[in-house]
Amino acid sequence: MTTTTPAVVTEPPGLETQRKEIESLLQEHELRSGDSWYLVETRWYEQWKEYVETGDQNSSSFPGQIDNTELFEDQDSYHLKERLVENEDFVLVPAEAWHKLLTWYGLVDEQPPLERKIRMYVFQVVDLPSTLKVEVYPVEIFLCLHSNMENVISAQFSRADHIHTIQKKMQHQFEVAEGAETRLWMKSSDTSCERLRNVHVSVLDSCLSSNMTVIMEMRNADGTWPSSRPQIMRNSVEEQDSYRGQPGVCGLTNLGNTCFMNSALQCLSNTPPLTEYFLLSSYLEELNFTNPLGMKGEIAEAYADVIKQMWSGRHYSVVPRIFKTKVGHFASQFLGYQQHDSQELLSFLLDGLHEDLNRVKNKEYIELRDADGRPDQEVAEEAWRNHRRRNDSVIVDTFHGLFKSTLVCPECHKVSVTFDPFCYLSVPLPVSKDRVMEVFFVSLDPEAKPVQHRLVVPKAGKVSDLCSTLSQMTNVPANHMVVADVFNHRFYKIYHADESLSCILDRDDIFVYELNSGSVEEDGDEVVLALYLRERSHYRDYGSGSSSYGTCLFGHPLLLAVPRSQCTRDALYLLFLQRLARYVRPPDPSEEVEEEDEEGGEEEDDEEEEEEYKTQTNGVSDEDGEEESEAAGPSQRDPCCDGGQGDIPADSSTTNQPRPVPIPPQLDHAHTEPATSGAGAEDNHPASCSGSTNANANITANASFNAVAKACGNGSDDANATANENSNVYSADNGNGSVYNSTTTKANFNASATTLNNSSLGACGIANAGAAALVDGLQGASQQPTETSDVEEAEEKEACPVGSNQRQKRKTCQSKRRKPLFSIQAVNSNGTTERGMGEGGTAFSFSSQPYVAIDWDPDMKKKFYNENEAEKYVKHSSMEVSQQQTRVQLQECIALFTTVETLEEENPWYCPQCKKHQLATKKLDLWSLPEVLIIHLKRFSYTKYSREKLDIIVDFPLRHLDFSGSLLRKSLSHGEPPSCYDLIAVSNHYGGLRDGHYTSYAKNKDNGQWYYFDDSKVTYAREEQIVTNAAYLLFYQRQDKIRQPTLPAPTDDGAASPTQAANDVTSSKHDSTDGATPCVTMETD
Repeated sequence: MTTTTPAVVTEPPGLETQRKEIESLLQEHELRSGDSWYLVETRWYEQWKEYVETGDQNSSSFPGQIDNTELFEDQDSYHLKERLVENEDFVLVPAEAWHKLLTWYGLVDEQPPLERKIRMYVFQVVDLPSTLKVEVYPVEIFLCLHSNMENVISAQFSRADHIHTIQKKMQHQFEVAEGAETRLWMKSSDTSCERLRNVHVSVLDSCLSSNMTVIMEMRNADGTWPSSRPQIMRNSVEEQDSYRGQPGVCGLTNLGNTCFMNSALQCLSNTPPLTEYFLLSSYLEELNFTNPLGMKGEIAEAYADVIKQMWSGRHYSVVPRIFKTKVGHFASQFLGYQQHDSQELLSFLLDGLHEDLNRVKNKEYIELRDADGRPDQEVAEEAWRNHRRRNDSVIVDTFHGLFKSTLVCPECHKVSVTFDPFCYLSVPLPVSKDRVMEVFFVSLDPEAKPVQHRLVVPKAGKVSDLCSTLSQMTNVPANHMVVADVFNHRFYKIYHADESLSCILDRDDIFVYELNSGSVEEDGDEVVLALYLRERSHYRDYGSGSSSYGTCLFGHPLLLAVPRSQCTRDALYLLFLQRLARYVRPPDPSEEVEEEDEEGGEEEDDEEEEEEYKTQTNGVSDEDGEEESEAAGPSQRDPCCDGGQGDIPADSSTTNQPRPVPIPPQLDHAHTEPATSGAGAEDNHPASCSGSTNANANITANASFNAVAKACGNGSDDANATANENSNVYSADNGNGSVYNSTTTKANFNASATTLNNSSLGACGIANAGAAALVDGLQGASQQPTETSDVEEAEEKEACPVGSNQRQKRKTCQSKRRKPLFSIQAVNSNGTTERGMGEGGTAFSFSSQPYVAIDWDPDMKKKFYNENEAEKYVKHSSMEVSQQQTRVQLQECIALFTTVETLEEENPWYCPQCKKHQLATKKLDLWSLPEVLIIHLKRFSYTKYSREKLDIIVDFPLRHLDFSGSLLRKSLSHGEPPSCYDLIAVSNHYGGLRDGHYTSYAKNKDNGQWYYFDDSKVTYAREEQIVTNAAYLLFYQRQDKIRQPTLPAPTDDGAASPTQAANDVTSSKHDSTDGATPCVTMETD
């Protein structure tokens, strides 16, 4: 509500003069938008007219003081009555007429003058022109401060008033300090508040209406706003108010893969001219809310909030959540929490700040002209003037320069010269055609340690090129090699020979395995087997839905080429033992581990044991009784060999079959992997067991031996007979293949294996290398001194006497059974066992890339597996050659930027003379440079065939970067600035193409100290740490604009206090630090 001081009443002129002056003002005064008119009660005005028309100053019609009492609802609030009608309840007089009447007659005490503004009403209908009207009923608004919402005052404003008018009135009413930064909120309900961003718009355009509340808040000393104070990384409330640090030395919290944003913000924050512009709140007067290319000032305001918080000196770290939300709102590519490029964010941010702060409100159309032979100076000045006519902001003042672009048509040789502005320089890096890779070569010799090689291979090459290069060092044919990426004790990927090397990252652990044959076909006689090592826990994993033991991977996986005919558990067991011979120690005779009944005290329960015995096919339980009883039931366990032939009927069909050959204890896995077949087995087989109806599919543990025996004719009978004599226990042959568990001693097995080797293989002359190796392995695994053979044989006969009862035979033989070092299990590529993956079968059938795991009991692993030996490797001489990392000078990169190049087919140039698109040659030259020069090192190389990150070290100077040799304009005139620059900030990228981590170095403008910013962590930095192969964005400031530090540099004690050296940052598999990155760790031999 408007109030004025009472006017001094003066002697009025004559009545006729009064009438003529007022009537003249009413008739001649035109309505103009923004002018003030006043309301006068009709009764008083008519009485005044009657008074002046009489011409008698002593007339009884004298009106007295101006009295508008009838226009108010009450005399306390002086609110105007509703629905007042012009010329019936009041008349409108212009401001000049009002002041005359007020001077002549005065105004009733305490009554406010009823001033009203003229506003132009614009109609959307085309046929109706805009009209000017006096706003009789203004907008009545409630005003209050955010810090004191209880103290509310009301005020009336015209709809034509600007929000700035409300702001000034509130600052006056609430005695806000001059220069304090404030902002207004419009509250329309109890829960809805909206920012009044643009203070230069009218009340009507801002949608303010009567009875709404405008709230003013003032920025806190720490740069935050009371209404949206972000989360500060502090330990206590007291520390929030007590902390005082160096302004600008403030971290930024990683919101989730936002290190790219934090790095770019830290570099811009330490750009002095831009930061001072925002700290002085100069941006408030230049916010452009109408620019269709801008973000309505929201990006500029959000950036200003972050800068003022960082430079308040009251925060360890700031959470830029609001800024991140604004960026994602206006640039959808930055939505979410994916990793992005800091240069892409910087480009968007500079462009957004420029458009939000563009001083040009209405951009005019400007037609660009070609040089057409004019001097470069003239064309450059014209191009810069045209650019500033449409683009004028602090960003242009600070970051924009000018370069010359020259295009030459290859056909007509037309030369086109233009001068274009730039905000940063993207300079290329020299690209090498080769790359250095480090791989581990795993020889076929089981006693040989892995050898680490350093290879030089083509960047655009294939995996076959890597094998060829390695073949020259190892003399192993390239087609005998398989390349794999090992990650977390498993194969992350097994590469084909024709795959590109660009798929392999430098940080990957690459192993090259030698195979004993050439390229293995998918349906060939051999299969490449992937072998994992797993350690079995002591407890069953019931939570996974099964009763199996939990396992975890360890060691390094292997790749082996195995004949399909030997893909039985027993043959694979022997093959794995041989392959792991370097770090798996075979048990000594004195260390032979004898299998004990796992049921322990339950053996003493005669009734339970007898019941279990009756339910088994051959009256013999499995060695792993407890586990199998839980998983499959006693009737589905493997039969155990007994002391004689009492279990086999005399008329059984097995009497005419070759007798089974006993196998060594190391190959005895039937007790851990049950197999049932024939009519003797029950029908309720578990789903994980292999079927029993197909004799070929249900390969049994002694299938390879039977095949040798059958192939040898009569000789095999002799061999089997000899074996039978040396072995006291056999299992039944049910017609679908022999299923057996051998319980012979080493001496007995040695004799049988020797007999088999001499009689079966020797008699028939079979040249089967696989079978021969198998037999040799059996002999080697069970060989003992001759002197002890008879004694042990006697002991065995005493332990299992012929003719003893079935129960005694079962207990005695079971206690003497040899326990294997590990068991074999079919697994998936992740090394986990899935349901139905060959559990219980003695053979494996592979249709795709096969994966198997050998499961170690913890006690057996600790006793026979040498972890230290398994981790050892040897370095090849190629590793000793010092790898000189490529270094280039920054000036070389700038020279590459200015070299002539031919346009690509996707981006041709339209020649105005040829009237068609041409692949012209293009050359860029630097013409003028800005105050702050941003140099983008193009480390990420993208071509049609490859994508890579260049880890070349670029030597860039920290001081005196001189562009005088690179500028096309060699001589400076008209007081133009020099071209020498000093470094002020660096954005770093660690990692590769898929992921990585961003940090930054920056020099504080106040104390001149370098700092290292790693998200929320800030440490001191030394100048010798700044030049690394991670440098990605370089910020240089022209020397003539650099101001001397206003504060002393930190002391030596402070500089030595960082908890983490700046160059200790290493790349990781993921940007987030939640969880360690698994890797292959090996010891050097």
